[in-house]
Amino acid sequence: MNSHHYTECGLKNVFISGLDFVNDDEGDEIITIPAVNELHRVIALGIVSHEHGISPDELRFLRTEMGYTQAELAVLVHHDKQSVGRWERGEFVIDGSAETIIRRLAIEKLDLASGAGMDELSRRSVHTLKPQPIQIQHSNDDGYQLLAAA
Repeated sequence: MNSHHYTECGLKNVFISGLDFVNDDEGDEIITIPAVNELHRVIALGIVSHEHGISPDELRFLRTEMGYTQAELAVLVHHDKQSVGRWERGEFVIDGSAETIIRRLAIEKLDLASGAGMDELSRRSVHTLKPQPIQIQHSNDDGYQLLAAA
């Protein structure tokens, strides 16, 4: 079992350990990622739980996982859809108040097991250039567990 850099979800900071690598008929090493919906819920938990501001790619990931368009999310955070698009493209930093609301929306909409209150979510919603790796452990029962940040 090895660690896999899971970029298939559109994020560059997700790493999954505990997956089995196998060889296909042509001898190429491949992996199978079971229970992708569960995996994406754990990734979302990793995003809302980490101690740094949400990156543009993480915002796009959360928005699509929640099933919102840019316009729908904009209404919920009291901004226009162009602002959400600019945040997702990294043209502007996400407003801290909007980010706090987005984190809370994700917790509620995706039914994430986060005990963080609004005060804690607000403290975490501060822009930073430091990427936050999301480390996930796959278990044999096709479940996933978010590992503590290093």
